[in-house]
Amino acid sequence: MALAQSKERDQRDPMPADLVIAKLAQKFGNRLVTSQAVREQHGNTTTWIEGQPPDAVVFPQTTEDVQEVVRLCAAQRVPVIAFGTGTSLEGQVNAPRGGICLDFRDMNRVLAVHAEDLDCVIEPGVTRKQLNEYLRDRGVFFPIDPGADASLGGMAATRASGTNAVRYGTMKDNVLALKAVLANGEVIKTARRAKKSSAGYDLTRLLVGSEGTLGIITELTLKLAGIPEAISSGICPFPSVEAACNATILTIQSGIPVARIELLDAPQVRACNLYSKLTLPEVPMLFLEFHGTEASVAEQAERFGEIAQELGGGPLDWTTRAEDRSKLWQARHDAYWAARALRPGIQVLATDVCVPISRLAECVTATQRDIEQSRLVAPILGHVGDGNFHLSLLVDLDDADEVGRVKALLERLVERALAMDGTCTGEHGVGQGKMKYLAAEHGEPALAAMRAIKKALDPLDILNPGKIVALGQT
Repeated sequence: MALAQSKERDQRDPMPADLVIAKLAQKFGNRLVTSQAVREQHGNTTTWIEGQPPDAVVFPQTTEDVQEVVRLCAAQRVPVIAFGTGTSLEGQVNAPRGGICLDFRDMNRVLAVHAEDLDCVIEPGVTRKQLNEYLRDRGVFFPIDPGADASLGGMAATRASGTNAVRYGTMKDNVLALKAVLANGEVIKTARRAKKSSAGYDLTRLLVGSEGTLGIITELTLKLAGIPEAISSGICPFPSVEAACNATILTIQSGIPVARIELLDAPQVRACNLYSKLTLPEVPMLFLEFHGTEASVAEQAERFGEIAQELGGGPLDWTTRAEDRSKLWQARHDAYWAARALRPGIQVLATDVCVPISRLAECVTATQRDIEQSRLVAPILGHVGDGNFHLSLLVDLDDADEVGRVKALLERLVERALAMDGTCTGEHGVGQGKMKYLAAEHGEPALAAMRAIKKALDPLDILNPGKIVALGQT
């Protein structure tokens, strides 16, 4: 891969990027960085996809700054890659053809909060924790929680999800409007603040999940939720992953408005115990959270406990103490790092699929058998309330046989999910890593439609090229 990348970069005329960098240096001064360390940081990935750094990094502060960069790049056909916090998992921030990376670190203002309307307007560099800290005293919060303290622009671009999705939805459900810079440097606003509209094409949802390939987000209008009167969290052990999944299915089908319901298999619980200094029983486990009034959260917990008992699980151990809840969910969010600690010095490959909830138990248990038969270490966890689960594959990249077994398992995992009418990625996105699965998932006519949209909005293929659909260098 490295050799192929080198050849691709050598064949590319270096002059256009050099011309753009020289002009950007006059405009942005020390907000343009070309040092190798910074460039490599912005092409670095959190998986085994090889990092591909840009030619330079610019730190814009306004939408006008972004417009200027895009116009200069369009004139020379130089790629532009948007960068939030770099936590994406499928190579979304890589620069396979070089170009200019736009790091939105400095565009991190909350522009307006309309608590009475349950919405806010922010810049893309605001992270979810920053936003909720800002909102804390206003009685509202932003519920989408992917674990990492990702930028909200990046979360919109990758259609992120997380632990609260079973109740509050994903980013596609919580972005009301966007401001974005198109490939020609023009700015569009996709919608107003109204909660619903039937006026024209839904450009908001077209851009949400487009991973910076159709436009560069410079402003978001987000849906907020009221902070619940009472919150309770709990843990519930099960004799098997299948029993935990079936309890999840029954919970959703029974109409219990659970806010979070997270699966950890026994290896993942063991990892969390070691890393987060917990003392949980090392068996398959559900982490749960209920939102509502004091009476309703108690009732929800009681009803779930009855379901768990029917399936051989329990007892449900739940608490309303904020410090206990924080410790529990911090351990869940640290699951990736906990898994790494099981084999120090080994690469972690995080991947996900999503299936209809009725097929969840079947898919997870089949995957467990596949992991065991493949002689691999891969803790499982998931946002199982919506059928989405993750593998943290621990891979020795110097062991060719092990790498081969991992690649084969990944292929079977996606094939299994698609055979159950699921998807190759529930929330990680496509990037470079999962492009090859889109034909099997969507079919060629749908891919052709995606390419047509890409060509219409970005005819020069300069916006994050080589992601989702490949047009080739034009």
